[in-house]
Amino acid sequence: MTVDSIQNGIVIDHLRAGSAMKLYELLGLSDPSLTVAIMKNVTSRKLGRKDIIKIDGITDVDLDVIGYVDPEATVNIIRDGELIEKKSIPAPERLVNVLRCKNPRCISSTEQELPQIFALSDREKRIYRCIYCETRFSS
Repeated sequence: MTVDSIQNGIVIDHLRAGSAMKLYELLGLSDPSLTVAIMKNVTSRKLGRKDIIKIDGITDVDLDVIGYVDPEATVNIIRDGELIEKKSIPAPERLVNVLRCKNPRCISSTEQELPQIFALSDREKRIYRCIYCETRFSS
């Protein structure tokens, strides 16, 4: 299989196998004007198997979403066909409007204008809790 290199954009690499589609959804990459390549279950010396997402023409994405889906992922910024920056993305301390609280009695469920905010409560297990009602959300 051949996937062309990109001239300007980003490559999200070292994603756990099976996590690319979740990230694709959360980043809103289904826009028909975007050129996106998703490679799933690719052989990796480091991970055994991994997923990769290449996005052509965009160099700005929500890094917190990437860190939430897979804090071991790396983001490579490409300009003029050259790698200009490589970032490791840790799990974010807070997620704003990425997740939705599942508690029907939570104020964020009844007051639609409130932002959906989740705070990281356990880094090792990657557990987030709603800041309003403490409902647990694990990735």
